[in-house]
Amino acid sequence: MECTIQWLPASGMAFVAETGSGHLLTMDGAPDGGGRNLAPRPMETLLAGAGGCTAYDVVLILKRGRQDVTGCDVKLTAERAPVDPKVFTKIHLHFTVRGRNLAEAAVARAIALSHEKYCSATIMLGATAEITTSHEILPA
Repeated sequence: MECTIQWLPASGMAFVAETGSGHLLTMDGAPDGGGRNLAPRPMETLLAGAGGCTAYDVVLILKRGRQDVTGCDVKLTAERAPVDPKVFTKIHLHFTVRGRNLAEAAVARAIALSHEKYCSATIMLGATAEITTSHEILPA
């Protein structure tokens, strides 16, 4: 896996990432750090990536378990260390899973498997952050 980051000097503190799969992602800094707030901060993209990684796992695990899942949202809330390096110290993931006749045990198992075995992003972030999860199931 690879990624190339290019600074856009005319924009202040904006950067463009080109991923190994050929996709572009723009990031920017806060105005008090020279940015113009035109795109997500790099740490926000890291948090979003973790959410996407675990949501992907949960949906895939539920589908493979023949659960009729129709939606999956994850709300992440994070705390960072007050001094540099300002690593994530706590991350909470709240899953809202929608579907028809979803088994509570299947949803809880899918989240646990992602958290403990499959989600590279949250497992890696778990080296510095306490990661907790919760969930709710809604009808389709």
